[in-house]
Amino acid sequence: MNTRILTALLALFLFVSYLQGQTQQDSISTTQQTEQQVPKVQQLEIPIYKLFSTQNMWTFIKLDTRNGKMWQVQYTVNTKDHERFESTLNSSSLLYSWEEEINGRFTLYPTTNTYNFILLDQINGRTYQVQWSINRNERLVIPIY
Repeated sequence: MNTRILTALLALFLFVSYLQGQTQQDSISTTQQTEQQVPKVQQLEIPIYKLFSTQNMWTFIKLDTRNGKMWQVQYTVNTKDHERFESTLNSSSLLYSWEEEINGRFTLYPTTNTYNFILLDQINGRTYQVQWSINRNERLVIPIY
Protein backbone atom coordinates (compact mmCIF):
# COMPACT_ATOMS: atom_id res chain seq x y z
CA MET A 1 0.00 0.00 0.00
CA ASN A 2 2.83 2.41 0.74
CA THR A 3 4.26 1.59 -2.66
CA ARG A 4 0.98 2.59 -4.34
CA ILE A 5 0.87 5.90 -2.50
CA LEU A 6 4.51 6.54 -3.27
CA THR A 7 3.95 5.70 -6.96
CA ALA A 8 0.84 7.94 -7.09
CA LEU A 9 2.72 10.83 -5.48
CA LEU A 10 5.62 10.37 -7.87
CA ALA A 11 3.24 10.32 -10.85
CA LEU A 12 1.47 13.43 -9.53
CA PHE A 13 4.81 15.20 -9.05
CA LEU A 14 5.94 14.34 -12.58
CA PHE A 15 2.58 15.47 -14.03
CA VAL A 16 2.71 18.84 -12.18
CA SER A 17 6.35 19.35 -13.25
CA TYR A 18 5.39 18.65 -16.86
CA LEU A 19 2.50 21.15 -16.73
CA GLN A 20 4.70 23.83 -15.16
CA GLY A 21 7.37 23.37 -17.83
CA GLN A 22 4.71 23.47 -20.55
CA THR A 23 3.28 26.73 -19.13
CA GLN A 24 6.74 28.34 -19.07
CA GLN A 25 7.36 27.25 -22.67
CA ASP A 26 3.97 28.65 -23.74
CA SER A 27 4.76 31.92 -21.95
CA ILE A 28 8.15 32.23 -23.71
CA SER A 29 6.53 31.47 -27.07
CA THR A 30 3.77 34.04 -26.49
CA THR A 31 6.33 36.69 -25.46
CA GLN A 32 8.40 36.05 -28.60
CA GLN A 33 5.30 36.30 -30.82
CA THR A 34 4.23 39.54 -29.14
CA GLU A 35 7.71 41.06 -29.58
CA GLN A 36 7.58 40.26 -33.29
CA GLN A 37 4.13 41.86 -33.70
CA VAL A 38 4.77 45.08 -31.77
CA PRO A 39 6.90 47.57 -33.75
CA LYS A 40 10.06 48.61 -32.00
CA VAL A 41 10.22 52.21 -30.78
CA GLN A 42 12.57 54.22 -32.95
CA GLN A 43 15.70 55.10 -31.03
CA LEU A 44 17.03 58.66 -30.92
CA GLU A 45 20.38 57.70 -32.43
CA ILE A 46 19.42 60.12 -35.19
CA PRO A 47 17.76 63.17 -33.64
CA ILE A 48 14.31 64.33 -34.67
CA TYR A 49 15.28 67.99 -34.36
CA LYS A 50 18.62 69.62 -35.22
CA LEU A 51 19.85 73.18 -34.96
CA PHE A 52 21.91 74.62 -37.81
CA SER A 53 23.94 77.77 -37.23
CA THR A 54 23.81 80.61 -39.69
CA GLN A 55 26.48 83.22 -40.35
CA ASN A 56 24.49 85.49 -38.02
CA MET A 57 25.67 84.71 -34.49
CA TRP A 58 22.16 85.22 -33.05
CA THR A 59 20.22 83.06 -35.53
CA PHE A 60 19.82 79.30 -35.97
CA ILE A 61 17.53 77.20 -38.11
CA LYS A 62 15.70 74.41 -36.31
CA LEU A 63 14.90 71.47 -38.61
CA ASP A 64 12.52 68.58 -38.03
CA THR A 65 14.69 65.96 -39.75
CA ARG A 66 11.70 63.65 -40.29
CA ASN A 67 9.58 65.88 -42.52
CA GLY A 68 11.38 69.13 -43.44
CA LYS A 69 9.48 71.52 -41.17
CA MET A 70 11.70 74.45 -40.13
CA TRP A 71 11.83 77.40 -37.76
CA GLN A 72 14.13 80.39 -37.45
CA VAL A 73 15.40 80.61 -33.87
CA GLN A 74 16.87 83.86 -32.61
CA TYR A 75 18.36 84.36 -29.17
CA THR A 76 19.84 87.31 -27.35
CA VAL A 77 21.92 88.00 -24.28
CA ASN A 78 19.78 91.06 -23.56
CA THR A 79 16.75 90.91 -21.34
CA LYS A 80 14.51 92.21 -24.12
CA ASP A 81 12.05 89.42 -24.89
CA HIS A 82 11.12 90.81 -28.32
CA GLU A 83 14.65 89.99 -29.56
CA ARG A 84 14.28 86.33 -28.56
CA PHE A 85 11.89 84.46 -30.83
CA GLU A 86 11.14 81.42 -32.94
CA SER A 87 9.35 81.98 -36.24
CA THR A 88 8.13 79.55 -38.85
CA LEU A 89 10.04 79.03 -42.08
CA ASN A 90 8.04 76.00 -43.19
CA SER A 91 5.04 74.69 -41.21
CA SER A 92 4.03 71.99 -43.70
CA SER A 93 5.56 68.57 -44.10
CA LEU A 94 7.44 68.11 -47.38
CA LEU A 95 6.23 64.50 -47.54
CA TYR A 96 2.99 63.05 -48.86
CA SER A 97 2.18 61.15 -45.66
CA TRP A 98 3.46 60.85 -42.09
CA GLU A 99 4.28 57.19 -42.81
CA GLU A 100 7.26 58.38 -44.89
CA GLU A 101 8.82 60.18 -41.91
CA ILE A 102 12.22 58.86 -40.84
CA ASN A 103 14.56 60.50 -38.36
CA GLY A 104 17.44 62.11 -40.27
CA ARG A 105 15.67 62.11 -43.62
CA PHE A 106 16.24 65.87 -44.14
CA THR A 107 19.39 67.91 -43.58
CA LEU A 108 20.53 71.47 -44.31
CA TYR A 109 23.63 72.63 -46.13
CA PRO A 110 24.87 76.22 -45.87
CA THR A 111 25.64 78.25 -48.96
CA THR A 112 28.04 81.16 -49.30
CA ASN A 113 25.02 83.47 -49.06
CA THR A 114 24.38 84.39 -45.41
CA TYR A 115 20.60 83.97 -45.66
CA ASN A 116 20.33 80.83 -47.80
CA PHE A 117 20.64 77.09 -47.21
CA ILE A 118 19.94 74.05 -49.33
CA LEU A 119 17.56 71.50 -47.76
CA LEU A 120 18.16 67.95 -48.97
CA ASP A 121 15.78 64.99 -48.72
CA GLN A 122 18.41 62.28 -48.29
CA ILE A 123 16.04 59.51 -49.42
CA ASN A 124 14.63 60.82 -52.70
CA GLY A 125 17.20 63.55 -53.47
CA ARG A 126 14.74 66.46 -53.65
CA THR A 127 16.30 69.83 -52.84
CA TYR A 128 14.81 73.10 -51.60
CA GLN A 129 16.12 76.63 -51.26
CA VAL A 130 15.66 77.86 -47.69
CA GLN A 131 15.95 81.56 -46.97
CA TRP A 132 15.72 82.98 -43.48
CA SER A 133 15.26 86.64 -42.66
CA ILE A 134 14.26 88.99 -39.89
CA ASN A 135 11.57 90.25 -42.29
CA ARG A 136 8.67 87.79 -42.52
CA ASN A 137 8.00 88.47 -46.21
CA GLU A 138 11.61 87.57 -47.13
CA ARG A 139 11.50 84.04 -45.63
CA LEU A 140 10.94 81.19 -48.05
CA VAL A 141 11.26 77.49 -48.75
CA ILE A 142 10.92 76.62 -52.42
CA PRO A 143 11.71 73.44 -54.37
CA ILE A 144 14.69 73.40 -56.69
CA TYR A 145 13.78 71.52 -59.88
